[in-house]
Amino acid sequence: MYNKNIKLFIAVLLNAFAVYQFYEGYIGNGIMYILLSLIFIFLYLKNEFILLSFLKLRKQDFEGAKKWLDKIKNPKSALTKKQQGYYNYLNGIMVSQTNMNEAEKYFKTAITLGLSMDHDLAMAKLNLAGIAFSKRRRQEANKLLAEAQKLDKRNMLADQIKMMKQQMKKAQIPNQHFGGHRQQRRR
Repeated sequence: MYNKNIKLFIAVLLNAFAVYQFYEGYIGNGIMYILLSLIFIFLYLKNEFILLSFLKLRKQDFEGAKKWLDKIKNPKSALTKKQQGYYNYLNGIMVSQTNMNEAEKYFKTAITLGLSMDHDLAMAKLNLAGIAFSKRRRQEANKLLAEAQKLDKRNMLADQIKMMKQQMKKAQIPNQHFGGHRQQRRR
């Protein structure tokens, strides 16, 4: 809604007015203004549209999540660096069902900008591993999968990582078997 700098400016003004209220003896008003300024500080740290987008994604409402993200007109100026990471992360999740190339760009940008939570970073790397595997880049997929497993300290993605490893093993077995036949024919 507001630029990140405007949110900070409003928080500073509210805190200054709270100090004035304390000086005048209106303690209750001062406390109220400090609490009100905390809302703007929170919204500086966590963008409201990204939060609403996460809520829509929890309900599997991809269209609603996309609608909230589209309200952020200029992410580079309106968001902090971590928020830009989450902006790209959420776009990557939504696009991953339809356009893998675009999703890969979003996830790589999100990882570059940084994500606060380890499990979010693990999820981004797991998605990138799946994209790399589907594009037949097995070494990159294995590396990303190992990184995702290392980042998943609470085992929230353990089932998905295990399933991905099984799919990669199944895909490697026919190729190894086929390669063995080629070696026998050459001899």
